[in-house]
Amino acid sequence: MGQIKVSSTNFENKKIMNDACPEVYAASILGTQWTLAICSYLVLGKHRFSELRKKIPGITERMLTLKLRELEQQKIVKRTVYAEVPLRVEYELTKIGKDLEPLIRQLETWGKKHKKLMGA
Repeated sequence: MGQIKVSSTNFENKKIMNDACPEVYAASILGTQWTLAICSYLVLGKHRFSELRKKIPGITERMLTLKLRELEQQKIVKRTVYAEVPLRVEYELTKIGKDLEPLIRQLETWGKKHKKLMGA
């Protein structure tokens, strides 16, 4: 996974847009297919890592781990570890994460309409 160089013009442009436009800022957080897919399933409630892995076709364990960590750092997802044998870890949306539900539902509706329009 590549990072944008802090000294690049592209980095500066993204920073300026994120600061100036809340919509762009939100899209930069949710803009990947994996992040949106994870949040879409967590809107339904708590899930274990293995459940998310099974529900999201094509995602690798490494990518799921990375995206869950990112979402946790952004305070969108809460990770709860239960001291059991075997260890049980559950992921759920935080309060700010739950605020995404109407947006996710609207994207779902729009996506279905657009797919139909495109004949897919």
